[in-house]
Amino acid sequence: MAMADGGEIFVVSAAGRGHLQPCAELCNHLISRNYHTTLVIPSSSSFTQNPLAKILQLTASPGPPNPGPDPLRYRATQDLHNHLASLSDIPDASLPLCAIVDFQMGWTKEVFWRFHVPVIGFFTFGASAASIEWGSWKVGVGDIRPDELRPIPGLPNHMALSIADLKRRPAGPPRGVPNPPPGGGGGKGRSGGGGGPPNPGDRPPWIPEIEGSIALMFNTCDFIDRAFIDYMKDQMGMPVWGVGPLLPETYWKRNPNRPVEANRRQSNYTEDDIVQWLDSKPRGSVLYVAFGSEVGPNAEEYPQLASALEESTRPFIWVIQTGVGGGYNPDGLESRVGERGLIICGWAPQLLILSHRSTGGFLSHCGWNSTVEAVCRGVPILGWPMRGDQYWNAKLVQKHLKVGYGVCESFEELVKKEDIVKGIERLMGDEDVKRRALEIGRKFEDGFPASSAAALDDFVDFLRPKTSSQVYN
Repeated sequence: MAMADGGEIFVVSAAGRGHLQPCAELCNHLISRNYHTTLVIPSSSSFTQNPLAKILQLTASPGPPNPGPDPLRYRATQDLHNHLASLSDIPDASLPLCAIVDFQMGWTKEVFWRFHVPVIGFFTFGASAASIEWGSWKVGVGDIRPDELRPIPGLPNHMALSIADLKRRPAGPPRGVPNPPPGGGGGKGRSGGGGGPPNPGDRPPWIPEIEGSIALMFNTCDFIDRAFIDYMKDQMGMPVWGVGPLLPETYWKRNPNRPVEANRRQSNYTEDDIVQWLDSKPRGSVLYVAFGSEVGPNAEEYPQLASALEESTRPFIWVIQTGVGGGYNPDGLESRVGERGLIICGWAPQLLILSHRSTGGFLSHCGWNSTVEAVCRGVPILGWPMRGDQYWNAKLVQKHLKVGYGVCESFEELVKKEDIVKGIERLMGDEDVKRRALEIGRKFEDGFPASSAAALDDFVDFLRPKTSSQVYN
């Protein structure tokens, strides 16, 4: 690697794996382009994944703003201010060329502006979800009729909105967070959570967080999101780049037998156990069921899912995260289904499972990281979104990429066993969807997308003149 002589770039991440992982990988890509990077993280984050970047850990771990004075926010702001001030006082030291700021950490931009450091807004989710949120606000979907399909001008017609897109029941709080702030919680439920997500058609909550940015980045790529990247560029009136999917380097090495997974945690099965079980199943026959680390079905839906998996004839792996759903215990299910099912309690090696030839479908909450991990591995998705951008990611999978279905037509009511059984059979029995998913997966066999590498190069070209001539807030 060449000397990092391009200057310093700060990358500011919110808490949670859905934010930390892409921000860390973004640092790695910038380092490979001869920049020093500092990854700024909240104090609640434990992070050892990125030894190449310097880490600046803020004293406090603030979420989005609370009404009135916020001592945690004040302390974190002071931490960042003091660090930048110390750089400006050191001979031969220089302030960062720019700060790439996670949309959940938009409060930090005021600190950077004090030191005339320009800000790039960074979305850890896809351009499609942001486009639909913005577009549905602009066309006022709140008055949509039950029989209406309302297109968003500038977006593909197949992404037109229906009343079913807008109906959803309130999401429960993420794991371990009894009352999360709006937009909080690991990036999976981007604008949702128990703190009162906006209704579809409301002003997107990220708008004030990116105001004053000189450009935007999305954790996506041209093949998945080109139409939506172009839409956001047109609507925002500034450069917009797709620089992802920002997945670990090991993901792009495409070793289907034993991809290396970081951050292994407690589980009732070893990776060897899981590989041995998958090896015993026919190609493309296994349904992988997992909802990430922070959301899951509610207490009434877990038994419905257990009954559906038991009734289905398909082999399955079901991951139940400790603490999600109150630590649901599918009493006796594993013994009743025998070798057909594997129930993992705790951490699961998701990349290993999605990479295995026996995995033929993914029942997912459609968090952005999980969605792109499956899409880039050619695995069809049965979407069960629960909050925030997950609904729009599920729509992208179904309507735009055409590599999956929803587990039911409307998520306004409880998801029932009959819906799940029907969805499983529809997904696992659809050879056209499987073929389409594999075709898309082959687009990523050469590794990190060339369009995203080119977008990062464009960012480098853009940055040089802007840092000397931009007028800052």
